[in-house]
Amino acid sequence: MSTTAFPVNPVLTAIAVGYQNPESALIADKVLPRIPTAKKFKYTTYTVEQGYSVPNTLVGRKSEPNMVDFGGTEVTDECVDYGLDDLLPNDEQAAFDAMPKPSSGGPVSPANLSTMMLTGLVQLGREIRVADTVFNAANYAAANKSTLSGTSQWSDKTNSDPLDAILAALDSVLVRPNKMVIGQQAWTKLRQHPKLAQAIGKSAQTAGAVTAAEIAELLELQEIIVGRGFYNTAKKGQPPNYVRAWGKHCALLNIDPMAAQTGQPTFGLTAQWGTKIAGTIPAPTVGLRGGVILRVGESVKEVIVSKDAGFFFQNCVE
Repeated sequence: MSTTAFPVNPVLTAIAVGYQNPESALIADKVLPRIPTAKKFKYTTYTVEQGYSVPNTLVGRKSEPNMVDFGGTEVTDECVDYGLDDLLPNDEQAAFDAMPKPSSGGPVSPANLSTMMLTGLVQLGREIRVADTVFNAANYAAANKSTLSGTSQWSDKTNSDPLDAILAALDSVLVRPNKMVIGQQAWTKLRQHPKLAQAIGKSAQTAGAVTAAEIAELLELQEIIVGRGFYNTAKKGQPPNYVRAWGKHCALLNIDPMAAQTGQPTFGLTAQWGTKIAGTIPAPTVGLRGGVILRVGESVKEVIVSKDAGFFFQNCVE
């Protein structure tokens, strides 16, 4: 169990755990599933060759079987704390408490509203971290990535062939991917591509759109996970500039949290120490009547376990 240096409020913690952006927008927990760990944790990586290089297994009548050696590299890592604070003067909470309220519904208390907003920002920060990690070409084996440009980009409906490229990629990965992770901009072009519309409709088509379920069935994948979240890249005080967290890329990944717990290959996971927390810290010097600092956070570490369990398409659309 995790401990904190400030009082944890069960009501606020319930909000921190339960508040989520729309499921279709933020996908970090689907892409790198959470696995409970200690604050400092260890895992072992093994070379791919050990599972695929077959020595001579023939045993003579009076000889001994060939001896093989297996070895791995132990990696020590640590969960990192991520959190945000907001300052709430007691005057504001007291004014809310004194307000007449309807029997149901009504305004949200300043403390609850602040906790929800803080939670959303912590989640969005994680979304950006996971997107930057999963859509980083350095986290894939050398043969398991392709940068698209010009006529090979899926926005070129005439010359590109995403169906052939994806099927070839699925066949080339040692640990066959079971899910596709794709940014909204790339997804829009992929689902409208004539090659997929024709393959799914089994007829010549030059326009239309297909569903995620249809493409998943065609490609023999468990799921298509589309990243739709936005975030603002502008500095404080500047006009907002909203961009997609998952950009214009696509990855084919083997995602299996149970495999990670049993030492089997999976692309990545999120080590999590304890649970999400929310609570208050007294701030007696704030304003005339003091206040409280509201704090929301979690301790996690995103880890890429197997570079051979995924394939990365960079810059899928122009």
